[in-house]
Amino acid sequence: MSGTAEDRPKASLWRSFAGSLAGRLALGAAAWVALALLIAGFALSELYRQSTLRALDRELAVVLDGLTAGVQIGPAGAPIVPTPPNDARFSTALSGRYWQIAKLDADNVKPARSASLWDERLSWPGDLAELRRQPGQAIMRDVAEGPYDRPARLAAQIIAVNAGADRLLILAAFDRREAESDITRFRTALFAGLGAIGAGLILAAFLQVTIGLRPLNRLQSDIADIREGRANRLTGDYPSEVAPLTGELNALIDHNAEVVLRARTHVGNLAHALKTPLSVILNETRADQSALASLVRRNAEAMGANIDHYLKRAQAAARAETIGARTPVRPAIADIARMLEKLYGRAKDLDLLVEEGAEALFRGERQDLDDMVGNLMENACKYGGGQVHVQVTAAGARLIITVEDDGPGLAPEQRERALARGARLDESAPGQGLGLSIVAELARMYGGALALDDSPLGGLKAHLVLPAAP
Repeated sequence: MSGTAEDRPKASLWRSFAGSLAGRLALGAAAWVALALLIAGFALSELYRQSTLRALDRELAVVLDGLTAGVQIGPAGAPIVPTPPNDARFSTALSGRYWQIAKLDADNVKPARSASLWDERLSWPGDLAELRRQPGQAIMRDVAEGPYDRPARLAAQIIAVNAGADRLLILAAFDRREAESDITRFRTALFAGLGAIGAGLILAAFLQVTIGLRPLNRLQSDIADIREGRANRLTGDYPSEVAPLTGELNALIDHNAEVVLRARTHVGNLAHALKTPLSVILNETRADQSALASLVRRNAEAMGANIDHYLKRAQAAARAETIGARTPVRPAIADIARMLEKLYGRAKDLDLLVEEGAEALFRGERQDLDDMVGNLMENACKYGGGQVHVQVTAAGARLIITVEDDGPGLAPEQRERALARGARLDESAPGQGLGLSIVAELARMYGGALALDDSPLGGLKAHLVLPAAP
């Protein structure tokens, strides 16, 4: 396993940010800003470097021009400079400013040179063919090891004096480290400044993206309110780019409600259309005691039961898909409890205890909640010994309703049969009801579940889990 437990949440947050629209826009803007500033930084750095070297070359050219104008040939045939450049650095050893004038093709003639060279000599790297081809023209070149083994910028030119009788090689050299130090300082300051500008631009881009996408976040919140039942439609002012989307969503909500209503109507019409012929068939066969009439009657009754079952199931499924439905649990259970106390209170000395806890909301239709909870509570009153305990708790996004009784309970195999569609374990008890199978199906349609277990009261415990509305 790679990575620590602390690294995994960070990686998950990063993937979530990078996968969001805001993250993509912000990262894209950051990449373009960083690339543009890098290109600008290197371009400006190179321009400054070239400018610094050109300034150095101009200074070297001025030195060469001064030496060319003032050089003479002394009595011994050696070059002399009666008036050397007045820069004090040419008189200071190791100052980084040097010049030298040597007579070509006369190695035994002592060259003239600045005091700053001390006991060093300047030499042109390579041969002098290039200089000989361009007499009187200065040529600049960088040398890795100049005077005192320091990098230098070297300028040279060949001139002729005494009517061309003597040819001199004039050299001037400046220590390059000072210029390179200036270039390095400029580059450091430049990239530090561009880095600060880049950070500001990236922050501005992130804020722009965040503010620009705020209507989408509000739209998400408004849609969640509709889904949870806190609102029926999208309202409020949205930007012109988002307004068409909100209009389409409102139209979709209206269409969904219309489809649900139409489905309910069609299912009801179908059931009514089938029940009428079945009623006629049942009425006709009740007067006939033949085997054929008995067979037709049994199948017609089965068909009627199936129609009732699937009609209720289809209606429940349509309600479960309705957007925005939410139902308070406390009033629904209180109404069911009052009805059951009237039905079973005197006959069984009913002790119905309801622990509702905090106010809870069911994310669904009131009719479906009444069907599920009412069926469970009625079974507990009908088959129990008189003591019924109902408890409602909310755990995050789940609503848990527990119904217990003190009756004989059910064995594990009987619980499985009780959840099967159409099963009735006690045929002597009156009433049709929805059946526990329908309760389980309804719960599953809402993303919940129904489980049966032993109750501490001695009977059956029904554990119904449903989605809770915030």
